[in-house]
Amino acid sequence: MPKRNLLTLIEQKRMELVDTVAKTGLNSEAAMKVSKELDTLLNAYQREQVRQRKQSASR
Repeated sequence: MPKRNLLTLIEQKRMELVDTVAKTGLNSEAAMKVSKELDTLLNAYQREQVRQRKQSASR
């Protein structure tokens, strides 16, 4: 997935997390679920950055 798309999804998930925490509390099951989803997106973004750096270095 392109980095630009990931950044958009990350920002949307961050906003969702803020809203969820405001409604259900920081330690709620719903907040934990959204937080894990955000972590997954952040990890995907980081993997994409590493992949692009390796690709640039091999040129």
